[in-house]
Amino acid sequence: MREITLERLNRRHLSAVRRLVGDPDVLRHTRIPEPPPARFAETWIDSYGASRELGTREGFAAIEGAGEFVGLGLAPEIDRAGGEVELGYIVAPTARGRGVATEILRLLTDWAFGELGAMRAYLVIDVENHASARVAEHCGYVREGVMRSIHLKQGERVDAGLWSRLPSDPDP
Repeated sequence: MREITLERLNRRHLSAVRRLVGDPDVLRHTRIPEPPPARFAETWIDSYGASRELGTREGFAAIEGAGEFVGLGLAPEIDRAGGEVELGYIVAPTARGRGVATEILRLLTDWAFGELGAMRAYLVIDVENHASARVAEHCGYVREGVMRSIHLKQGERVDAGLWSRLPSDPDP
């Protein structure tokens, strides 16, 4: 695997984000509406840009090597007053199985504790997404429990695991 960097998500990443939000595995394990509404990718990118200005959310494109889009690193909830941030990651189908998700989460966690100054980072992971749970474990996150019926998707309630990490936790 080549080096991965995170760059601020913007319209330059639109075509890659469109492909990503159309992927069946992404739709199955994320809160992205299924099927995504028309212009969802544009609206989603723009909402992260607007929230960036407010300091309430942040989105990054994960770029490998000389510019290949390999996924997203997201902070869908930033609570600056509480020192807490929700993190998430989505990996492009062509980049799966190579440690990309682990590297994205490692970079996001470093950003959250370093640049953002968060005192707690957490992940909300669909209980059926075993690969994502392994990524959380590899990155030193601790599963706190299961939030039952936390999301409504496709008319069904979904359970999700709550995972967290503190700056004082040992490095994985």
